Amino acid sequence: MTTHTKPGLRPANPNFSSGPCAKRPGWSVEALKAAALGRSHRAKIGKSKLEQAIALTREILKVPADYRIGIVPASDTGAVEMALWSLLGERGVDMVAWESFGSGWVTDVAKQLKLADMRKIEAGYGELPDLTKIDFDRDVVFTWNGTTSGVRVPDGDFIPADRKGLTICDATSAAFAQRLDFEKLDVVTFSWQKVLGGEGAHGMLILSPRAVERLETYKPAWPLPKIFRLTSGGKLIEGIFKGETINTPSMLCVEDYLDALNWAKSVGGLETLIARADANAAVLDRFVGTSSWLGHLAVQEETRSNTSVCLSFTDPDVCALDVDGQAAFAKGLVSALDKEGVAYDIGSYRDAPPGLRIWCGATVETSDLEALLPWLDWAFAAQKASLKAAA
Repeated sequence: MTTHTKPGLRPANPNFSSGPCAKRPGWSVEALKAAALGRSHRAKIGKSKLEQAIALTREILKVPADYRIGIVPASDTGAVEMALWSLLGERGVDMVAWESFGSGWVTDVAKQLKLADMRKIEAGYGELPDLTKIDFDRDVVFTWNGTTSGVRVPDGDFIPADRKGLTICDATSAAFAQRLDFEKLDVVTFSWQKVLGGEGAHGMLILSPRAVERLETYKPAWPLPKIFRLTSGGKLIEGIFKGETINTPSMLCVEDYLDALNWAKSVGGLETLIARADANAAVLDRFVGTSSWLGHLAVQEETRSNTSVCLSFTDPDVCALDVDGQAAFAKGLVSALDKEGVAYDIGSYRDAPPGLRIWCGATVETSDLEALLPWLDWAFAAQKASLKAAA
């Protein structure tokens, strides 16, 4: 039911951006007062905090003890690029993509690395590709959760344990909200500014023993810039995975990540984080189930994200518009919510079909999403009235 009457209740926190995402409940700048500002990251205090960040990441994500965890530059993008440039080329690679970022990795491998033996296994927005087409004797690159499509792999069952190639997984909008099957993953990357609401510019690179073996036995045919180098003299640079970062990290951002990790631990760890995201996504799912104008972009229920929930228009009048018209309609709706201060940054990604993208990760309060729903109807009704008036 849509209405022109403004709802009375507003979300206490209107931050529903899909990155950088909402800070954890109760966050304030006081959480950063112990930051090692003005100190070297190589000093005892700086290295200790970096080591703590790695240890807490391992504990909360339940990363196997024999996997390395490193803090690397340039957010999740930097972590993925390090993996692609350092590991690919030893054998053929299957690039699996169904949204913007996965498609970006395809472009990088095809046009920058220019690998001759590359296969593309792709699907459009809203669907997963046919995962049975993947050849795991080859290396495989994929996103666990399509941040810009709201489509995720439901689990790691499609990956064989006896694979010969490496699996390289961009998990940036999945880590801390979805169960990552590390035994099936050789490289996992993510950034701090997603599910835990940390700050940008820092990435996490997690390597299995198989990935480390590849690094130590294979040398790419192309030169690697210093910022990508994970080995020296044919051996893994172990310091990277013990808090000795390749370049200078922001100790303010490190402190913020530590605060988020400690919050995650205090509320019950991974299981609680997943439950919070699931509960948030369920609020939107129930709303969509009764909505006359909004639907899920993700076609199959079992592949719908519980973090970056992407929604598309189902109203006949809006659907009758061309893509530019639908984009303008979505922009007007999002702008109205922004002006009211009830929802920020919930437009669909620029390359995705016109619609909404609402973050439901663990730092978002369910009560805020519930308060948002009447405002969605209000904004739609207002835009629909404008559309009819212009006709």
